[in-house]
Amino acid sequence: MDARTLLEPYKIVPVVVVDDADDAVRLAEVFVEAGVGVIEVTLRTSAAMQALEAIASRVPEMLLGAGSVRSAAQLADVAAAGARFAVSPGSSSALLEAAAASAMPFVPGAITPSEVLGLLERGYTLQKFFPAEAAGGIPFLKSLSSPIPEAAFMPTGGIGPGLARDYLALPNVLAVGGSWLAPSALVASGAFDEIAALARDAAAIGV
Repeated sequence: MDARTLLEPYKIVPVVVVDDADDAVRLAEVFVEAGVGVIEVTLRTSAAMQALEAIASRVPEMLLGAGSVRSAAQLADVAAAGARFAVSPGSSSALLEAAAASAMPFVPGAITPSEVLGLLERGYTLQKFFPAEAAGGIPFLKSLSSPIPEAAFMPTGGIGPGLARDYLALPNVLAVGGSWLAPSALVASGAFDEIAALARDAAAIGV
């Protein structure tokens, strides 16, 4: 249920929004070639489920995650599509109950100390912190590290490569979610060489 062990080897998790399943496969291939072995496909477009299925079947070496999971039904759907972990911007009782009944490693979101403690009580030591920069960023996570040392975070939202290094320097940050690796304009124009360069730089951050 807790995704901490699964994601511990990965410091940068690309968070992508795709309108075409073929683009998603190409992104996954580019990331793997660049040394980034994980991807989070967000459920923000009608192509997301098809993209998950395509990556699962055509790039099996990729650790495939589904992001923006907001309901028990979506959690079941992404598991059926081949995702190996799921991420939510927050949590609800229904979603947490579904996750507890599922074998799917899950990263629920929290942005207050009470939410963090509530998720720890349910066994989630790795939690998403979103929207990271808008919700207090590095100072906020620093303030949580001493009173709640059990919690580790995957901050996402408003983070670029420079800030990613600073977040990863915190003792309670396991990984950083980054949408900067696949800007929508580069994906739309098919500029996968430029995306590959971004991915190689991101892989170096995680070393």
